Amino acid sequence: MAESLRKTFKFKLKPTPEQERELARVLWQCRRLYNTALEQRITLWKQRGVTRSQYEQEAELKDLRAEMPDYAAIHSHVLQDVLARLNKTYQAFFRRVQQGEGGKKPGFPRFQGRNRWHSFTYKEYGNGVRLDGMLDNGFLNGFLVLSKIGHVAVRWSRPIEGTPKTVTISQEADGWYVCISCAEAPMKPLPITGQETGIDLGLESFATLADGTMIHNPRWYRKAEQRLKTAQRRVSRRKKGSHRRRKAVKLLAKAHQTVKRQRQDFQHKTALHLLRQYDTIYHEDLQTANMLKNHHLAKSIADAGWSGFLSILSAKAAWAGRSAVAVPPAYTSQTCSGCGVVVWKALSVRWHACPDCGTSLHRDHNAARNIERAGQALRGEVA
Repeated sequence: MAESLRKTFKFKLKPTPEQERELARVLWQCRRLYNTALEQRITLWKQRGVTRSQYEQEAELKDLRAEMPDYAAIHSHVLQDVLARLNKTYQAFFRRVQQGEGGKKPGFPRFQGRNRWHSFTYKEYGNGVRLDGMLDNGFLNGFLVLSKIGHVAVRWSRPIEGTPKTVTISQEADGWYVCISCAEAPMKPLPITGQETGIDLGLESFATLADGTMIHNPRWYRKAEQRLKTAQRRVSRRKKGSHRRRKAVKLLAKAHQTVKRQRQDFQHKTALHLLRQYDTIYHEDLQTANMLKNHHLAKSIADAGWSGFLSILSAKAAWAGRSAVAVPPAYTSQTCSGCGVVVWKALSVRWHACPDCGTSLHRDHNAARNIERAGQALRGEVA
């Protein structure tokens, strides 16, 4: 097991009004470059049946910067990253074409509107971006220095570990943020407990453990739904293009951001709590994208945020020297955890009662026990 990992540290920026305008201008020009490069690829394909590669378009940046002062004022690595993003979307499109996507028409890369581009990246730390004022213990009290923008104040909330590699500046509902991706960040293993468990993610309870413990589902979106509805109505009543509408849109975005952060905070705390108790955690390999096609449960599934939780759990497990193992989800709820007989039951039936061995317990508890057993078999721990 590796003793170091890649880790990203996120901090709030405190730019001056002039710096905010400059950051917004960079976003605007990056979006413009993306759309222009996409249009070039589409036009060449329609006219000649050929397309431009990422490297061919990067080679044209020198002439573009010489002809247009707006792009000359942006660091070259930022512009190169924009073209890399476009190339990534094309590769994803070709991958979907090859996989077939279940008979559906694969989505082609589309042009980005003014509200669909929120970040730009310096792909090499020390070239266009650096930190000024790093202390020996990792804490910072200085600035983030951005090429052609200047020294930007940062709200340092924790020490940076590892070697900075890339820096991404992003705009969110409540301001600007910086994400510093660091390589060789040291792991921090937790003490070994000798315990392991299976977890079944659900809607009635957020998660049920193999010992029957249930973790409450906070339902953050459901609780905030009326507040979000009011904020959305406020936007609808405002005249398009007006200052009051822009203000209402910002308030709506902040309301959604609050729900998102409440959910993420819960997921981080729950994952850490489980990893402190168990060395190995088995969970279902859920395909939430397919589950969201159920229109009766889509809102509740999205509100639970299973996919985000499993990503956080896996990342924290690697960081803490633990194991998070995904197992196939087929029949985990229908199979009896006592004798292995399949006992069919509808989704509305919340209690498992086996007619063969007499096992009687909650449906999710039964599934968690099956998940644990399947994970152990997958790792060769049981026959």
